[in-house]
Amino acid sequence: MSKITINSQTVITYTGQKSLLECMEENGLPAEYNCRQGFCGVCRTKKFSGEVKYVVDPLAFYDEQEEILPCVCIPTSDIEIGTD
Repeated sequence: MSKITINSQTVITYTGQKSLLECMEENGLPAEYNCRQGFCGVCRTKKFSGEVKYVVDPLAFYDEQEEILPCVCIPTSDIEIGTD
């Protein structure tokens, strides 16, 4: 299990859902998205710390070090992200 800190305040636990986006939704957190397949980049989220693994290679442009696409990734460690 990984701890996910969002906007430096909300903490949820990733327990093996299919994607980080689905975990956020299951915990009642607002998350923008469109395609859910890494094509559009609408779900692009700032990553402050931690590591993720992509289950599908995203096609949308993103900066791998600072941004992630929650629709196609899973956390592999505790992470801190920002949705603002």
